[in-house]
Amino acid sequence: MARKVKSRSAAQSAVRKKWSGNKAVARSAARKAVKAKAAPARSSAKKPVRPKQRIAVSHHREQDFKADGLRAYAKYRDLGIADATHGLAQAHVIRLQGPCDPAEVSKLHYHDVEFQMVYVLNGWVKTYMDGQGETLMTEGSAWTQPPKIKHMILDYSDDVELLEVILPAEFKTVELKA
Repeated sequence: MARKVKSRSAAQSAVRKKWSGNKAVARSAARKAVKAKAAPARSSAKKPVRPKQRIAVSHHREQDFKADGLRAYAKYRDLGIADATHGLAQAHVIRLQGPCDPAEVSKLHYHDVEFQMVYVLNGWVKTYMDGQGETLMTEGSAWTQPPKIKHMILDYSDDVELLEVILPAEFKTVELKA
């Protein structure tokens, strides 16, 4: 009888091993099938690969302020962000040239951007934004402008300096009839 039990136990072990092996193979095949089905979904959901960004360092130098930007009454100091981010963003310091001439500066317009933020480094600027009205921004004030919001500058101090960050670096500005 001991022999029979031994055989039975050995037989059961062999069946278990075979069963477990088949089960493992079946599970492995099922996982591969699921992964194969899921793979295209994952690859289509991947974000586009952007070029590697680099470090941008910009030190204050008076000669870096150029009158080559969007507005004739302003000088711009590019901070190197557009090049470093391959066009993802742009940042510059803007000096509005005084005295303010409302006939020249107060033109309703919007920018076709994804993000725009302005910070007053020095002086003050009075703005108009659609839905917000007139707002006086002083040194230390910051604001964001939602994409395509209609806005304009109404007045500014002779010493105003602004830091502006925009995404993307290249964008369209549309002037409107007031």
